[in-house]
Amino acid sequence: MKKPLLLIRSNLKLAQTAWGELPLNRKSELKSLTTKYALSIALGDLQMIEQRWYVTYSGLLRLAERRHCEGIRVQQVYRFCDSAGGRWVFKATVYKSPNSRGFVGYGDADPSNVSPLVHGAEMRVAETRAVNRALRKAYGIGLCSVEELGSFSSPVEPARAKPNGCAPQKSNGSSNCQPRLRDRLCLLIRQHHLDSTW
Repeated sequence: MKKPLLLIRSNLKLAQTAWGELPLNRKSELKSLTTKYALSIALGDLQMIEQRWYVTYSGLLRLAERRHCEGIRVQQVYRFCDSAGGRWVFKATVYKSPNSRGFVGYGDADPSNVSPLVHGAEMRVAETRAVNRALRKAYGIGLCSVEELGSFSSPVEPARAKPNGCAPQKSNGSSNCQPRLRDRLCLLIRQHHLDSTW
């Protein structure tokens, strides 16, 4: 692992190459995330979407390994699952040390809240989301993870911006300029703990 100052410089340089000149507050956030968690853009630990930082599944797992995480237990929450409808819910518990009581996170996925690219893999998406939430709680990371965003349930490449600010269009003609309104609302509900189902 690079020393903090070298990693900060590397992250700032890679961020500017991938996403252009960053506002001062985003640079400051990046420096803080780098210093506190040693997250690396080069390794794919962080993504920027709509001028906001998101942590990735791989970044969270690397952080857990660096912090000597004792283990992660994942369980299916059967009463909320519907395999015929492609709806899955998982509970993950992260144990930071042998004596830890555990940090719990839940993850859900169904065809309405995952990217079309991963339809048919909702069970794996739900499991990943549960693990991400538990790891974020365990290590005090206030960022949402990429995999929790419905439109970005698969790895996101840095967008090459067009003049209108949108990402290039896919071959089928659809634009991936921003997450669907429903996905953004779901994100806000999760961030502010407004979901009454839990």
